[in-house]
Amino acid sequence: MKKILLLPLTLLFGLATVLSGCGNQNTEDAGGTKTIHIYQYKVEISDALAKLKVEYEKTHPGVKLDIQSVGGGSDYAASLKAKFASGDEPDIFSNGGYEEMNLWFEYMEDLSDQPWVSDLVDGAKESISRDGHIYGQPIGLEGYGFIYNKDIFDKVGIKELPTTLEELQAVCEKLKAAGYIPFSNAFQEWWVLGNHNSNIPFAHQSDPVQFLQQLDAGTAQIPGNEKFTDWLNLVDLMVKYGNNNPLTTDYNTQVTLFANGKAAMMQQGNWTQVQIDGIKPNMNIGLMPIPINNDKQENDRLFVSVPNNWIVNKNSPVKAEAKEFLNWLVTSDTGKHYITDEFKFIPAFKSIPTTDKQLGPIGSDIVKYNEAGKTLQWVFPRFATGLTKDYGSTIQAYIAGELTRDEMLEQMQAEWVNLQLR
Repeated sequence: MKKILLLPLTLLFGLATVLSGCGNQNTEDAGGTKTIHIYQYKVEISDALAKLKVEYEKTHPGVKLDIQSVGGGSDYAASLKAKFASGDEPDIFSNGGYEEMNLWFEYMEDLSDQPWVSDLVDGAKESISRDGHIYGQPIGLEGYGFIYNKDIFDKVGIKELPTTLEELQAVCEKLKAAGYIPFSNAFQEWWVLGNHNSNIPFAHQSDPVQFLQQLDAGTAQIPGNEKFTDWLNLVDLMVKYGNNNPLTTDYNTQVTLFANGKAAMMQQGNWTQVQIDGIKPNMNIGLMPIPINNDKQENDRLFVSVPNNWIVNKNSPVKAEAKEFLNWLVTSDTGKHYITDEFKFIPAFKSIPTTDKQLGPIGSDIVKYNEAGKTLQWVFPRFATGLTKDYGSTIQAYIAGELTRDEMLEQMQAEWVNLQLR
């Protein structure tokens, strides 16, 4: 008799499981409270978002925020696809724009009529626009280069920042002789290499977007390109003067090694400010450009872009509430406070003022370079979906000694062609 009853119970449980995945079933509870499900990949602001949730719910009775943060060492893109495939669609989610926008366009609500659109800084909407319409709210400007410890530089007698690869090598020698690890490298993380590091030779092309078009047309090649040769010289230098076992060093270990004063530099951006502050508050640090050759003027630029946007799911049953939350985030005093003081973001909005104290030293340096027009593009968001992960693995193989220089560049070329043809 137990076996006979077990079958229908199992079927009912399975059916319930399937139904629970078909959309946000808990969008509105019995009391009429509506829940906005937010899915985002800036794990470094997850604690601050938890505090923001409390603040928002205090002033918006009848609305709750359910915030999930997936990123760092986890694959946000794959997990987001899994959520949509299961029917558990978030109401607000992150999107990098350009190629990623094309991938998710069918789910994007047109936000062109929102009151904050006219307040965006120049260039902020480019990555998330199509046919004159904007489909996401830019979270802010980000930049990356080499974060460096000013106290260590002063201690070993480094008076001027290196602006050429030769000068960078001399700095590394001086740091090493003084007992410091020059670079903290997190090469276990595919995105450190596949996104930000592989972006370097593409951004240094005379016209990066045209170079991508030429790669697509077959009129340009990665092997033999001067900027890729320069870039590999940089990669070799970072490995030579970096921490032991960089291919098994993750992001958190990288930041900890740097914040504890054991390493003098690391390739990262202003998103690390919150973690650094958590380990060593008020650390005396700065952000400098990444030199790849001996051309001072060419090297004296930081990589600056809008890397992420908030998207409202056009199928969401709480679209109005989701839009209201995003509007509150960039127009209310509380929301602005969180963007600058808690998230340490560089606002993408003209009406949100900032101070060096709010942004921290990394963000402040980015603002200075951006205002001076001394910037390089983030080209990798224009790559075909999946290419940066492939590039991350390929560069890891090179660092491990499994590929020669020529083999790595040939493989990067083949991966470009293969993904563009899919």
